[in-house]
Amino acid sequence: MTLIVDCFLAHFHCSLFIVISSLSFHHSQLQSSLFIHLSPATYICSMQLPSSLLENAVNAFSALPGIGKKTALRLVLHLLKQDVGEVQHFGEVISKMRTDIKFCQRCANISDADICSICANKMRNQQLICVVENIRDVIAIESTQQFNGTYHVLGGIISPLDGVGPNELNIENLVMRIQKEEVEELIFALNPTIQGDTTIYYIQKKIGQSTCKVTTIARGIAFGGELEYADEMTLARSITNRLPVNQYVK
Repeated sequence: MTLIVDCFLAHFHCSLFIVISSLSFHHSQLQSSLFIHLSPATYICSMQLPSSLLENAVNAFSALPGIGKKTALRLVLHLLKQDVGEVQHFGEVISKMRTDIKFCQRCANISDADICSICANKMRNQQLICVVENIRDVIAIESTQQFNGTYHVLGGIISPLDGVGPNELNIENLVMRIQKEEVEELIFALNPTIQGDTTIYYIQKKIGQSTCKVTTIARGIAFGGELEYADEMTLARSITNRLPVNQYVK
């Protein structure tokens, strides 16, 4: 009799465990389904805005890089709270920036005039040119306050896979600058990639037997980095381009 009772209880516990597991599984599926259909991004994309003008403004903001629908809606609602004059001024500033901004005829940097403030500054070393990929690199180097020369913006780097060749870049103007101006040193500040090195190699061949000194920015372990996390190429360049300690530790 005891054996029969024990077998019945064991069978009951097993059946109860199966039922509970099944309910938990279906509950998890239900939660996942609800999460998929009610996620914030899906909700924002599918929600009906009360105004077509509001919707158009949200779509315009969300077209900007790094701005999603949710952030765009928050920005638009913020503008709705502002004074009409302030919003008009905001729009006029953006419109004027796009229509009136110029690119320096000498280095292709952004400018308010035909020649940018860096090229027009007589206090800077006009015989020192730093070659960069884009305008963001100019801003980054200028933020260090360690460079006192001029720049030349290529507008990209040679990348055949992306359909970017030498003719699409601002290389011919750079060659003309080197030939016409008494350039003492040409510094390449391009990203340390195959495309960057290809661009450097091409320009170096293009300028030929120029008397100007051609250099590139130092490459190696970043300050604060750890050797075990550095890739082989970076570590190899760091060892090859090692510096005397008295020049590094000051």
